[in-house]
Amino acid sequence: MQGLQSVRLQCAFCGEPIEVLVDCSVPEQSYVEDCAVCCRPLVLDVVVDEDGVPSVAVRYENE
Repeated sequence: MQGLQSVRLQCAFCGEPIEVLVDCSVPEQSYVEDCAVCCRPLVLDVVVDEDGVPSVAVRYENE
């Protein structure tokens, strides 16, 4: 699957569930996105497998 896919995560800061859009046409990527609840910056490390399914790890900036 390519294109954008919605992924549900838990914010590393406030613990609230959030939803992010992942571009599945890029196999590996890291980028910063602010939490929609607490507005703190999260680093998202994304890996898309050969079936087009994204896996997202959330971490603090500077970790």
